[in-house]
Amino acid sequence: MPAERLGRWLARQGIASRRGADDLLRQGRVRVNQALAPASGQLIDPDRDLIEVDGRRIEADRRPRRYLALNKPTGVVSTVRDPEGRPTVLDLVPDGAGLFPVGRLDRDSRGLLFLTDDGELSQRLTHPRYGAPKTYRVRLGQPITRLQLQELRDGPVLEDGPTHPAAVRPTAGGGVLFVTLQEGRNRELRRMLEQVGATVLDLERVEFAGIRLGTLPLGAVRELSRAEVARLRLRAGLG
Repeated sequence: MPAERLGRWLARQGIASRRGADDLLRQGRVRVNQALAPASGQLIDPDRDLIEVDGRRIEADRRPRRYLALNKPTGVVSTVRDPEGRPTVLDLVPDGAGLFPVGRLDRDSRGLLFLTDDGELSQRLTHPRYGAPKTYRVRLGQPITRLQLQELRDGPVLEDGPTHPAAVRPTAGGGVLFVTLQEGRNRELRRMLEQVGATVLDLERVEFAGIRLGTLPLGAVRELSRAEVARLRLRAGLG
């Protein structure tokens, strides 16, 4: 097997997302052939090198990767575990061992969320460089005004900096919007709408990286098709 970057290999084994694997390296929790791995990572030969995380040997996982779509209900947090004991997205999956959510969907929002053990794909889909679009259906307390609509399309400035212009399509009457974002900041869309003075009654993600929620029931999961996985990998530049 050819040499491979350590962080990438750990992500492919489902140890963590790619970003999480980099954190493990920075925290000094990874050893290669009993030597502490450098924080910047290194090249490894998975067939020959002994790789350990927190003292546990990591064997190459040759099982097929898993890719699920979940229709997340409100009240559920998008984490593997929650220190406050709140229900997590993995509580909705009968056999969720090794899976983690791709990005986040805040507790008060519902809709499409991917779960996988493919750390590299997860990192690519959530990295701003690749700009995977996310589309939301938003129900407002009052119809949106022309000024508010233009502010959203221009990209309002939040406390953590300006946002990218949003693609916004209001339905007849203006009480429901379909909004597409390329970024993925924490509660970004809610904060954008609050910034322009709009009140959110319901926020549902209906599409992510070209994959649609469709008729998947609330709280249900399904395996992504091979064609859908291929589309995600192409979107993520993994071919």
